[in-house]
Amino acid sequence: MLIFGGTGNYGQYIVKSLVQRKIPVKVFTRDIKRAKKKLGEEPEYFEGDVLNRESITGSLVNVKAIIISLSAMHPKLIRKQKKIEHDAVMTILDEAEKSQIKRIVFISIYDIQKELISKLKLEVGYYKMAIEDRLANSNLNWTVLGCPPSYMIFESFTRKGMMIVPGGGSPIMPSVAPQDVGEIAAQAAIRDDLNKKRFHMTSAEPFSFPEVAERISSVLGRKIKYRKLPLFGLKIASIVTYPFNPYLRHLVKYVQLLNNFPTDLAKQAIEDHKILRSTFEYEPMSLEDYVRISFKHL
Repeated sequence: MLIFGGTGNYGQYIVKSLVQRKIPVKVFTRDIKRAKKKLGEEPEYFEGDVLNRESITGSLVNVKAIIISLSAMHPKLIRKQKKIEHDAVMTILDEAEKSQIKRIVFISIYDIQKELISKLKLEVGYYKMAIEDRLANSNLNWTVLGCPPSYMIFESFTRKGMMIVPGGGSPIMPSVAPQDVGEIAAQAAIRDDLNKKRFHMTSAEPFSFPEVAERISSVLGRKIKYRKLPLFGLKIASIVTYPFNPYLRHLVKYVQLLNNFPTDLAKQAIEDHKILRSTFEYEPMSLEDYVRISFKHL
């Protein structure tokens, strides 16, 4: 199994799940030393540049399946977002077909809602939409895993006993443990019976941010206050700083998505979770269990 984005928020758990299953894993990375520090010695590593076609081609030797979990949502990478999240993925698919590698698992956004993507002018939405169209019109054996914001977002918004949410968040929103994404992606990659399947990755129920703050408080045994932060100031800052800090502009768009998550789609989370449980063998990680593992610093 070849993993693109193996050191990322989801990718690291995909790699760990495959390693635990004793499945040979190759991780495509810019920096082997740093990747080993994060993932250990068990995976094989291929050092290369995902923006270089020759690197991609070289990494495909002795590969049976590919998992793509690339993200450029980082201050140092955001200027290359289209090149990484669109151009490189298209190249991977092209070279996979040339190498007769059929099995592809693609980590995408939760759902392709063209109207919402257009309304928010969400560039990453256009990239994922184009890639999913490319897959749909190919002869590849593909599975798309649509991921909502993971539990990690609740952790990132919580500091010093307070959850501060720009805009306040949507009334309800699906979420998922990154560990669950890793396990499901690993299982999907070794199966050939999920061709042309798209799954919504979600926990058993959607949440609101105030509700999450209460549940975190219950687990930690101390009050985590919820606070809504007006978006106006953040929007102004993103405009002013854009020439030298484009990351903030993209961050604002993600925050706007958090505040405009379609309610009808969120309400489907319960049924979508049932589909996951009937398709894959795994024990979902609850929000409470994730808090016990990851919120020790609070």
